[in-house]
Amino acid sequence: MQQSTISIDVHLDNNKIPELITWAASDSTAEVKQKAKAMCLAFWDGQDKSALRIDLWTKDMMVDEMGDFYYQMLMTMADTLQRATRQEALCEEMKTYAKDFFKKFREAQIEEQGA
Repeated sequence: MQQSTISIDVHLDNNKIPELITWAASDSTAEVKQKAKAMCLAFWDGQDKSALRIDLWTKDMMVDEMGDFYYQMLMTMADTLQRATRQEALCEEMKTYAKDFFKKFREAQIEEQGA
C-alpha cells in the first residue's frame, strides 16, 4: 500500500492567533513548504456520523480574499459532490448558490467601501 503524508504547520503569535500557515505533501514536487493565508480541513467520522473541522486564517487574510476563498470552496464542494453522488441537478443548485453568494458578498464590499 502506498502512503502519502500532508503536514501543516501553524505559527501563532503571543495571543495564539495564526500568523503563518505552511503545508507540504510528500507526493509534491515543491521543494519548500507552501504558504497559505487560510485553511479549512474536514474529516468525516463514519462511526459518529459527524464532520470534524479545523478552520484557520492568518491575521493578514483580507476580507475580500475570504469571500473568494469561500466561493471557490463552495464551487469545489459542488464538483466533489457531483462526482461522488451523480446528483447533477443538486450540484448545479449549489453552484448557483455559490455564484449568488459571491455576487452579494462583492456588493456588500462595495457598499462598505462607499460608506
